[in-house]
Amino acid sequence: MVTKAAARTTGLSHRATYQDVLDAPPHKVAEIIEGILHMSPRPASMHAWASTGLGESIGPPFNRGRGGPGGWWIVDEPELHLGEDILVPDMAGWRRERMPEFPNVTFFTLAPDWACEILSPSTRALDQGIKRTIYAREGVAHLWFVDPDARTLEAFELHDGKWVLLETVTDNDPVSLPPFEAISFSLGDLWPDTEPESENDDGDEVD
Repeated sequence: MVTKAAARTTGLSHRATYQDVLDAPPHKVAEIIEGILHMSPRPASMHAWASTGLGESIGPPFNRGRGGPGGWWIVDEPELHLGEDILVPDMAGWRRERMPEFPNVTFFTLAPDWACEILSPSTRALDQGIKRTIYAREGVAHLWFVDPDARTLEAFELHDGKWVLLETVTDNDPVSLPPFEAISFSLGDLWPDTEPESENDDGDEVD
């Protein structure tokens, strides 16, 4: 059942249903975890910039095969219906060998192969707590946490149902991590105060 504390938080006195998600205010991200409705504010500017930068880095090479191998569907904020739980990761990806055609649906029932959460003060505990547990339960093979405040990326891989930390990347370090190790990009592309590399007309970097 929904606890009294959870009921106070969400305004519910019953076990949450999908109708509660549909009825959530448009400025909130609504999720149902273990029968409890969680409503989080829409991403703040640093969060949104980090998500945009990550999408620009991995989207073209893996969605489209531009500068990379392709073979993925990378999606922003997909709604996942995993058993009775409804989660909305900041980004998620499916290998096309598992999902050959992109479905025309309201929500996804197939667990992704990769999920990424952009951490913020209001969602950190949920993302790194029960949501991480649900991703493991559903067999999501790879999970990334991006922290705009600490300027870090933590990459985890699922082994025997448990998360194993592969690497923590910081500041402007290069990122080449599973499942996207076929390319390398700068983690600095996720922070708004990082200067882009300058190039001359011949494509050479300017000293």
